[in-house]
Amino acid sequence: MSDEKIPPIVSPPTRAPQAAVPPVRPDRVGRASDADERDRRSREAPPRYLKDNDTPFALAWRVLTSRYRSMRDKAGRDFMRRTLRIGISARIFHPEPGATGLRSKNLQYLEESIAQWVMSRDVLVFMIPTVNTSGLLHPSNITLRHYARHLDGLVLQGGADVSPQTYSEAATRPEWSGDRARDLYELELLHEFVDAGKPVLGICRGCQLINVGFGGTLYQDIASDVEGASAHVNDLYDRHRHTIVFPKGSTLAGLFPKAGEALVNSIHHQSVKDLGRDITVEAYSHGDNIVEAIRYQRARFVMGLQWHPEFHSAGGVELLDCTPILDNFLRAARETRF
Repeated sequence: MSDEKIPPIVSPPTRAPQAAVPPVRPDRVGRASDADERDRRSREAPPRYLKDNDTPFALAWRVLTSRYRSMRDKAGRDFMRRTLRIGISARIFHPEPGATGLRSKNLQYLEESIAQWVMSRDVLVFMIPTVNTSGLLHPSNITLRHYARHLDGLVLQGGADVSPQTYSEAATRPEWSGDRARDLYELELLHEFVDAGKPVLGICRGCQLINVGFGGTLYQDIASDVEGASAHVNDLYDRHRHTIVFPKGSTLAGLFPKAGEALVNSIHHQSVKDLGRDITVEAYSHGDNIVEAIRYQRARFVMGLQWHPEFHSAGGVELLDCTPILDNFLRAARETRF
């Protein structure tokens, strides 16, 4: 036998069976490429909501004007939502001779009803204290002008008599000498707010002070000075009432067009006598023609009411609902806040 080796027989490699490829239907030939083309065109095409003649400049202009309107509307909403800040003058309690404790001190305070009446229209109320830049204990550079600058309006509340000395007269009786210190403080407040263009609403004493502040005078006591006058104050206090009349063409006649006259409380023994400069009558009492409301004509809103509107209920049917007066005052405060 020969030593030559016989090579092994190698079988050819086996191939994995291939899946049968379905034949392409003639009606689907070219459809894939058409879909790709449509996708490409839709990506490149502008949105359907645009107009055919829209240009980049026109779109940019519309975007800018839209942003401007949005910012303007937001600023308007913020402006309208900012809470008004209304100052109320302080009543002053002077130390009693020989008293000790709290009654030996100067006290400044608010009558609760006047603050709550103003706050009923969702505004902030601040009592404005007297200021003393030369105080020995606590001197300050703050003046009443700062309050007029930072507050939106002023209410002069009722209280002690206006001193006859303030309108260059002498008191006919000692008990009618009034509060000269408070007069000087509130007169400065009045003129600072008027000079700042801010509205002022005077209540009872505040009405009288506005008249005196512009050169007018007062009856020191209605019962003594006005013959045949009705009683304007008695022991019933705020339950004492009488009728007032609104002159035609007055601001109050415009606020209460269906009224003509109204029932109000009456808690005053002093009243306006000679009108001050540019002061007009807004209401007078029925029967004796005592001045019951005034307005200073050279300002947007400076008005005085001789009655106490804070003692009238909102929506009341018997006593005059004075909410329109308060709203008119607050609208003037918003308009002049800048």
